[in-house]
Amino acid sequence: MAILVTPQTRILVQGITGDFGSRHAKLSLEYGSQVVAGVTPGKGGQVFEHQANTHSYRVPIFDTVGDAAKQTGATVAVIFVPPPFAADAILEGVDAGLDLVVAITEGIPVNDMVKVKSALKGSKTRLIGPNCPGLVTPGDGPNSHGGCRIGIAPGYIHRKGSIGVVSRSGTLTYEAVWQLTTRGYGQSTCVGIGGDPVNGTSHLDVLKMFNEDPETEAIIMIGEIGGSAEEEAAAWAAANCKKPIAAFIAGATAPPGRRMGHAGAIVSGGKGAASDKIAALKAAGIAVSPTPAAMAETLIQAMKERR
Repeated sequence: MAILVTPQTRILVQGITGDFGSRHAKLSLEYGSQVVAGVTPGKGGQVFEHQANTHSYRVPIFDTVGDAAKQTGATVAVIFVPPPFAADAILEGVDAGLDLVVAITEGIPVNDMVKVKSALKGSKTRLIGPNCPGLVTPGDGPNSHGGCRIGIAPGYIHRKGSIGVVSRSGTLTYEAVWQLTTRGYGQSTCVGIGGDPVNGTSHLDVLKMFNEDPETEAIIMIGEIGGSAEEEAAAWAAANCKKPIAAFIAGATAPPGRRMGHAGAIVSGGKGAASDKIAALKAAGIAVSPTPAAMAETLIQAMKERR
């Protein structure tokens, strides 16, 4: 079981002919993901080809997301489109009625994302990102091959299992996954929601999905300074989630008013400090890791105490 995507999910890649998009389309194909279409305006009718070991891949390219979805049955788009055009790429997925759009692009103007956020209301489309690593539902083959990799996460570090991971930070997502895998704990789905101030999916959204997934037994939640998303998730978890959760908040040493890493990682107006987030998490009964290196161990201990 998993959330959002499964090994059967049919994926289209917007920007598949660009350097970044083509590189990660190839890695997703090699992972076993069902990449069924590419979209690059003006290149419709061409074919994206990739040869890896004994496998040959041929992915048809379309001019529009609507055509790609209609002709291939794709339900998810991943966006590797430059920032000035990325918002329109997201909206194209919304207009096509896709279930999910995953925006990897960093640096999309905030005003563009405000318009996207408005367009998402009332639509069937969920947005992950922008400025995120994407998501992975591991498969049960060697190195979790045969799963669904959407975005830029290294597939080989994952292992199929029952731990859900949700994070604002890409690199800390990978760190948490690797810690779990090396300790023999696999993951159900790993979701990088991104660190921009205006994004599509929150910690709370993902926590609710993990809570309802019968095969996700425990959760790692990674946050950052800035905003109040982690506090909102903690308050909901205290009242509704019976599964063990371990959390880590990055940016504890950041001075107020200075952006650290992500566009949304900034303490301003007296809100969003790491100390406030940590206090809220602890008050909700969530185990808080003192360092990034202890995330998996903190969750394992919380699982033992819950049992």
